[in-house]
Amino acid sequence: MPDREKLQQQADIVREQLENHPELPAEKRQALEELIAKFEVQLEMEPATQTPSIADDVNRAVEGFELDHPGIAGTLRNIVLTLGNIGI
Repeated sequence: MPDREKLQQQADIVREQLENHPELPAEKRQALEELIAKFEVQLEMEPATQTPSIADDVNRAVEGFELDHPGIAGTLRNIVLTLGNIGI
């Protein structure tokens, strides 16, 4: 599977996980939704115009979800790995 398709699939998984965790605090939910939206905008861009900061943003999100929601953190880690594989 091409990396871009894999990234979109992972973003969809994060959205699904959000639906399955209604107990998430509103601020965490909103931050993650904003991150995924930003991430999807980056997916539409050509690799040369993508910013490496998106990987930093996803890494920060991993830290915020590691303890309470390891499934979401794991999916976010997969996104970071895939971003690294395509040079972002």
